[in-house]
Amino acid sequence: MRVAFGLKAHSGWAALVIIGNDMDGLHLIDRRRIELVESREGDWPGQPYHAADGLPPEQARKIVEQGMETARRCALVEMRSAIKRARESGHEIAACAVLMPAPMPEWSTEEILAVHFRMHKAEGVMYPDALASAAKTCGLDLVGIAEKSLRERAGLALAMPLSAATRTIAVLGKSVGPPWGADQKNATLAAMIALEMVVQS
Repeated sequence: MRVAFGLKAHSGWAALVIIGNDMDGLHLIDRRRIELVESREGDWPGQPYHAADGLPPEQARKIVEQGMETARRCALVEMRSAIKRARESGHEIAACAVLMPAPMPEWSTEEILAVHFRMHKAEGVMYPDALASAAKTCGLDLVGIAEKSLRERAGLALAMPLSAATRTIAVLGKSVGPPWGADQKNATLAAMIALEMVVQS
């Protein structure tokens, strides 16, 4: 069937949900945690800006660049694996939705490290960006959805009321059991939006 990916990122990992639609309605095709860091990443896995805090500027920039490179590499490996699994099961991938944080100013590494909350913000932007880049590299239609306006976007995009979408997501979760928290629910809602956009296009 035609399916869509939904992804909600955290520092170092992401929740992936894949849903499909046919005459019987929505189906949950896959649900898993994907890793966006490597285990050998030192004392701050998934948090390169925190690892760089307090270091000389050149060394700090190197650690941040390595963290970004690792995130992009891991995201691409995980995306290719997810695509392979879906296609080997006979599914057509319609789109990939990634929940995106608010945009970040173009601060330098030094400017980010100068203010602690900026480090959290930068790490919060880095992983969704890596997932979006991986989707594009793999040739998927990317649907970036601002996380803060997810429910508003769903209310406008879906062919069902948001309350009905919420009930549908709950039923999908019961069919597979835990984990089915906010991450999986939001990733599913994002995938539903992406799937609906493809149907309407």
